[in-house]
Amino acid sequence: MLLILMGIVVGTCSGLAAMALSRALTALLDHTAPFRHLWWGVALPAGGAMLSSLFMNKIVKEGAGHGVPEVIYSVSRYGGLLRFRSSFSRLISSCLTIGSGGSAGPEAPVVMSGAAIGSRIAGLLSFNERQRITLVGCGAAGAIASIFNAPITGMVFTVEVILGEWTARNIIPIAIASVAGAEISRVLQGNRSLFEHLRFEVGFPDTLASFGLALLCALAAILLTHGLRSMHRRSARVPLPVWVRAAIGGGVVGVIGIFFPVALGEGYHAIQEMIDGVYTPGLLLAAAGMLAKIAATAFTLGWGGSGGIFAPALVIGSLAGLTFHRALTAVWPSVPWVNEGCFALLGMAGLISGMLQAPLTAIFLIIEITGGYGVILPLIIVSTIASSACQVIEPASFYLKELVDKGQLLRPGTDGRVLSDLSILELLEKDCIPVAPDMLLRDFIEIVKRSRRNYFPVEDAETGRFVGMIHLDDIRPYLFNPGMYDAVVLEQILNTETEVVHLDEDLTDVLQRMDEKHLFSLPVISNRRFVGMISKATLLDRYRQELRVQTCR
Repeated sequence: MLLILMGIVVGTCSGLAAMALSRALTALLDHTAPFRHLWWGVALPAGGAMLSSLFMNKIVKEGAGHGVPEVIYSVSRYGGLLRFRSSFSRLISSCLTIGSGGSAGPEAPVVMSGAAIGSRIAGLLSFNERQRITLVGCGAAGAIASIFNAPITGMVFTVEVILGEWTARNIIPIAIASVAGAEISRVLQGNRSLFEHLRFEVGFPDTLASFGLALLCALAAILLTHGLRSMHRRSARVPLPVWVRAAIGGGVVGVIGIFFPVALGEGYHAIQEMIDGVYTPGLLLAAAGMLAKIAATAFTLGWGGSGGIFAPALVIGSLAGLTFHRALTAVWPSVPWVNEGCFALLGMAGLISGMLQAPLTAIFLIIEITGGYGVILPLIIVSTIASSACQVIEPASFYLKELVDKGQLLRPGTDGRVLSDLSILELLEKDCIPVAPDMLLRDFIEIVKRSRRNYFPVEDAETGRFVGMIHLDDIRPYLFNPGMYDAVVLEQILNTETEVVHLDEDLTDVLQRMDEKHLFSLPVISNRRFVGMISKATLLDRYRQELRVQTCR
């Protein structure tokens, strides 16, 4: 019950943070709009990105980023621990970037803010790790629910993308927090859909064409993903301060915006025009606008600006849908196609699903922000096909790719997550009897008689350093030949090429090495001294215990 009550508190605070950013963006965009048509208007995105970078790197000492991967990483590796300053730092930096015309979205910053609020409240109440992770999820859900007025999307996004697990303990408080966040949005700005539209009459040709649209959306999602990563790598190689690089990226965005105004800012106004079917640029300009928005987003975020990819993905998706519809009508003008606004909606779902590889989030988001269930059949097709196509080319989603490459993604219940909560030190078996290299075989056999182990570490008599290991199999040829007892010393038969483990090694790597080389025990070394043995049996036993703990807590 306490967790549910705190979920309401966290969801409310996250909703207020989301509304604060939304209002600030609206005010800033309105104030800068009259200057965009002036000759120096191209410098606005550059100035905003520069100020955003200076604020993040010099004042709050945080690097620029999307926010969502950092939340996933904290849940994965640190039980949801986040710094409290993250609750406001991304809000301010993204406001500067987007409000000046940078191509980014406010969704990821509010997720970061809400998650940090949840983490802080959990810390104040001394909650355990599982409860803290739940409140982090509550913050993320409340933020998404508030910014989009979409409570189901907030809940589904959190469990599908942020937490990666569906459990009753998580879903109940997260659902309540999502409702609280959405209610804050409705109180402050009314219960309205983000995008209004007329009813669409979807026919069989439209449903069939949605398969092709899904592939186009997958292609656009891959282009955006690779564009963002490419710009990150290129900017990192430029020998200039980060704030200068951010200004360069913003300057390029300003130039793009001269020719394609749709590439600037979050782009919600353009989306509404496309859904209404009143977007005037033709087929080629719509396609060029889609590519321009991809480039503007890559330069904004890849060169140091702050913000998320939700809003750009929605704009790119709507442009992809519009382009696809106009191409269809040009090729088959006699077919009674649905209004092009419907394909704009479907394109938004395809881009979100492809980028996040989270089809449920995409489906519920489009349904809730448009208030339309009439397009549900093609919506499901586009979302699932786009997600699957992107997964074939990019096995990890945009948010997870970097974490997967670094081995930092540890989802609940996975081997990596369970093993990350164990350490080599707590698995040590210390009942091994060390022996010296110059020990006679006769003396060693006496030690074997009173030992319960098959492995015996060999240590240098003077320095105490680990020399190697002797296994019972190594002395088997001599056991039935008493004449060798006083003729053989251990140095002659010890194995100096033994595989060893160090205390700071990752248990996932240790277990993988055991499996690959068919080993059941390995010596553990610290400062070149033997400290104990680690066995696969003990490791798997503790693994089962830890798995039960993580499942039940």
